[in-house]
Amino acid sequence: MTDGARERLAEAQSELLTALLAGGPSPTGFDERLLRVEARSLLAKRRGVVAVLAPDAVDELADRFRPLFDEYALSHPRTSGSRAREDAAAFTDWARARGALPPVKPKRWWRRNQA
Repeated sequence: MTDGARERLAEAQSELLTALLAGGPSPTGFDERLLRVEARSLLAKRRGVVAVLAPDAVDELADRFRPLFDEYALSHPRTSGSRAREDAAAFTDWARARGALPPVKPKRWWRRNQA
């Protein structure tokens, strides 16, 4: 494979991933309706994984979880090598920064007097 062919393939793959994971336009040659179906499926899968890993956030957000997570996911697509726990933590941090979740209360640490 030539360097030019590799670059074109990498660009096509990037366009496809952007369409599937970040709400980008459908690349030439792909059925837009089928891409949207797959994109919704991948988003639902990601949302479900985060719901399992951050159940307290889901409970706190209640009906707001799905639209907030979808907004987050479209503007923060997963990167290569990122882990689901990191994604869940990043979502809760994002939701806290927006005021959708209460700030984390600092843990209190103290020493007992030893006698």
